[in-house]
Formats: sequence, structure tokens, C-alpha cells
Amino acid sequence: MRFALIIALLCCMAGVAQANPANQPHKAYLTLIIDDLGQNLPRDRRVLALPGPVTTAIMPDTPHAAEFAREAHKAGKIVILHMPMDPATGPFAWHPELPIEELGKRLDAAFKAVPYTAGINNHMGSRMTAEPGAMAWLMGELQRRHKFFVDSRTSAKTVAAAEAQKIDLAHVSRDVFLDDERTEAAITTQLQTAIKLAHKQGSAVMIGHPYPQTLAVLERELPKLKAQGIEWIDIKLMISVRSNRAMAGHGKDGIYR
Repeated sequence: MRFALIIALLCCMAGVAQANPANQPHKAYLTLIIDDLGQNLPRDRRVLALPGPVTTAIMPDTPHAAEFAREAHKAGKIVILHMPMDPATGPFAWHPELPIEELGKRLDAAFKAVPYTAGINNHMGSRMTAEPGAMAWLMGELQRRHKFFVDSRTSAKTVAAAEAQKIDLAHVSRDVFLDDERTEAAITTQLQTAIKLAHKQGSAVMIGHPYPQTLAVLERELPKLKAQGIEWIDIKLMISVRSNRAMAGHGKDGIYR
């Protein structure tokens, strides 16, 4: 009887060890957003040809916004609205001095200009994303529309993700910009930075642009991700992985600061 009990306990302990995440390989997830799309169809189509779940962020005030959104959707890519925010200019751009009614009209027009959108991220916006009132209104509006938000974090003063977190709106924040410096060497270094960060904290969100240098690096390096222990996932799955929590670079104990 005692022998049978010991065997049962050993089997139970083995089952617990198998279920213990500490005994499993550490997951490292990466997601990629390409901004500023809709301006040049031949260039932008290279983004659709990238070998994985790239998110296409399309500007509403570009000549091919609607056409490229349809192509991206047909290609199975997630489409998001790349919403112009101050200091960006143009007919859709948000500025701190505008009343909420006008912000709403511009948001409506932008969504109409870019079909098939699942969410938005900010284009520029260092001034606008620092406005708590406007960002709180935006997150509530996105919640109503069943859209998610990606904080591009163009400023350390952004409160956008913090306002999203307050109402549990589906969102993530950018970790790495790939191409502030437009050389293949610098972009490759930034990609490796993102890969290291993904291994360190479990995930990394990258934003790049359809520059020739960026696309050349991505076409060459993205097929190598799996061999580097990286799982490339789409933005919706990344939101699920992060569960609306801030990473160490964005806040403390999962809360945005």
C-alpha cells in the first residue's frame, strides 16, 4: 500500500513538473507594424510581400489609402489607421486646441478614408498624446467602436496607453523604432535590439517605415527569426500576450507611468 502511494505521489509530481511553465522553453514574441502606408503602391506592396503577419498602418490623407487598405485586407494583413496627431498637420490631424466635437469629426472621416481597420496608432503626436482629456475621450470612443490602440510612443510624455489601460481597452505600446536612422546597418542593429528585448521580457513591438533600407533589411532578416528563437505574431495576438500590461520600459509593475 505504502509503495503504491509513493508511486502515485511521484507520478503527480512529474505531472506538476510537466505543467510548470518554468520547465518550458521561454517564449519570445515579436510583432511588426509598418507605418506611413498609402502613399506609393509599388513600394507599399513590398510590405505585403513580407513573410509574416505584418500590420499595415495606413495614413488617411494619402492618395492610395482606401485602395491599399483593400489590398492589405485581401492579403490577410491586419489594417490599422495611422492617425495624424499634432505636430502632424492636414485635414485629419488632431490638435490640442480643437474641441472634442471636431476631433470626433476628424476621426470619423479618417476611418471612412481607411476601410477594414481593426485599430489605430498615432502618426507623430508628441503634443497630442500628452493631452489626458483628449486621450481619455479617444480610448472611450475606440472602445465603443470595438477598435484597439497602439501607442507609438513618439514622446516620453504620452498618456495614451495609460488612458487605454484605465478602461481596459485592448492596446499595446511600441518598444523599438527600427529606422530613426535610415541605414541598413543601423536598422539591422535595431532589429537585433528588438530580438534581444523579446528574449528578455517575452515580447517586443517594432515599428518601421517603408523606406528602401528598412524593407531590404526586413526581407533579408525576417526569415531568420525562427532560427533565433523568435515567434513572429500578429498585433492582435500580441495584445492578448501582454494583457494590457505595461512593459518595463513603459511603466512599473504593469502600470503605465
